[in-house]
Amino acid sequence: MNLANRDSNVIWHPYTHRSNDELNPTDLPIPIVKGEGVYLFDENGNKYIDAISSWWVNIHGHAHPYIAAKVSEQLKTLEHVIFAGFTHQPAVELAERLLHILPSNQSKVFYSDNGSTAVEVSLKMAIQYWSNKGFKKEKIIAFDNAYHGDTFGAMSVSARSGFTKPFSSLLFEVIHIPVPINGNEDESFTKLRAEILNHQNEIAAFIFEPLVLGAGGMLMYEATALDQLISICKKNEILTIADEVMTGFGRTGKLFASDHLQQQPDIICLSKGLTGGTMPMGITTCTATIFNAFTSEDRSKTMYHGHSYTANPLACTAALASLDLLLKEECQQNIQRISTYMQTLANQLQSFPSFTNIRCTGTIIAVDVVTNEETSYFNSFRDRLYHFFLSKGILLRPLGNTVYIMPPYCISNNDLYYISTALETIPTIG
Repeated sequence: MNLANRDSNVIWHPYTHRSNDELNPTDLPIPIVKGEGVYLFDENGNKYIDAISSWWVNIHGHAHPYIAAKVSEQLKTLEHVIFAGFTHQPAVELAERLLHILPSNQSKVFYSDNGSTAVEVSLKMAIQYWSNKGFKKEKIIAFDNAYHGDTFGAMSVSARSGFTKPFSSLLFEVIHIPVPINGNEDESFTKLRAEILNHQNEIAAFIFEPLVLGAGGMLMYEATALDQLISICKKNEILTIADEVMTGFGRTGKLFASDHLQQQPDIICLSKGLTGGTMPMGITTCTATIFNAFTSEDRSKTMYHGHSYTANPLACTAALASLDLLLKEECQQNIQRISTYMQTLANQLQSFPSFTNIRCTGTIIAVDVVTNEETSYFNSFRDRLYHFFLSKGILLRPLGNTVYIMPPYCISNNDLYYISTALETIPTIG
């Protein structure tokens, strides 16, 4: 029995539909045996361009020898240690280096395990911050179409959808406002002001994906609009949380999407590209003002949150190695090269009647494919798009009828051209 069939007997995959019918061979998972740079290789020798960086994490490509060597070296020294009451060099150095490149108001680093938990920590920080100061401010503002993760707090601040429906009665109430996409800015500003007026002194924080909403459809908006929303929140003593799990580490053309802003968020969530796709890790950073609200002789004001693998030395080492690569001139030039390519491609695709809502931010491009079919994530058209690209040796994972490209920074222009050429032939799939 091959690896794919063995897998289907014992493994439950994420975001993967299984019907009652006998499993279709095309629905079997693809057994990957090797990764190298932008490529993945399956057990049959087929090669795939990983055009979405394996859910946006592999910013330097697969099996990077520099990261592998650093992790291997650390493994021989210290693989893990409890992080309550103990510390270690990789964790301290990573925190120091991140705070050096994050917005200047960030002061403290809280380690966790992944993007969802980074968001959970941010929500608990914000709500307990006000509680510690003697205020009951528990409401959260978030964008329509937002996605912040799959744990309960993260689901609560995400858009209500088919993904969250079974748990709807268990999610806490959230105030949603429109995304300030081009032409819709005033509606977003007006809604925010109205909700603040309706819930005076009850709102703890506004959480947002800066500039690009990822799983919600790769919706994009301008930094000036977000600056205005943050400014409104600050004037009304509402904390702001930037969920940079996807947008961090160069995706938007700058190190962080928050670098495009004039305003600075109070809390920032990081994961995905943090370790270059090598190991799971989440980070939540905050200002000194927030941290100081947890500093007290009163033990009830402690942040009682932690994970067994908090600040795992191997993950910290992988993140340090990824930072080394990210900050090199070569990588920064690649980010700008890819950003320029994506903008040029976006301009070219404007003339294609089969595409609409063509948008681009930094190294990310997204298009909506015109179709008469349902355009939700659950439609069959999405599946046909997915298999169409796989047949051409390209890993893309459409969001309904939205096709996006978010490649590792090591991708060549030749591979980008191959992907864009395949994109232009989408109308032939019917």
